[in-house]
Amino acid sequence: MEGAAASAEGLRYAEYARVPTGAGKGQAELDRGLARTMIAVGLGVATVAFAGRYAFHLWKPLEQAITETAKRISTYSLSSYYKGGFEQKMSRREASLILGVSPSAGKAKIRTAHRRIMILNHPDKG
Repeated sequence: MEGAAASAEGLRYAEYARVPTGAGKGQAELDRGLARTMIAVGLGVATVAFAGRYAFHLWKPLEQAITETAKRISTYSLSSYYKGGFEQKMSRREASLILGVSPSAGKAKIRTAHRRIMILNHPDKG
């Protein structure tokens, strides 16, 4: 009986210890596939980095062209406010340009325009 028990126990361990013939090969294929994936990801990141670098180099001249074009557009035509060229002492003409009224406007019209400008530019507005 001892021989039969020993052989039965040996068979049980042999079942678990038996390695399929293709198991080692499957692991090698898995490792190669993982390596290929890592290489592909690395090449993808490098491609994106080089494309980004090219785009940034391309953007600098484009940014200058956009800035120059924006400067050419007359900002005075887009705004109803007087932009400056201030004199040493403010004249009546300059005050009327800032307020957006005619130089011969009455006190009530000047006060209304001044109030409107002060409300628009007050830091506590909103």
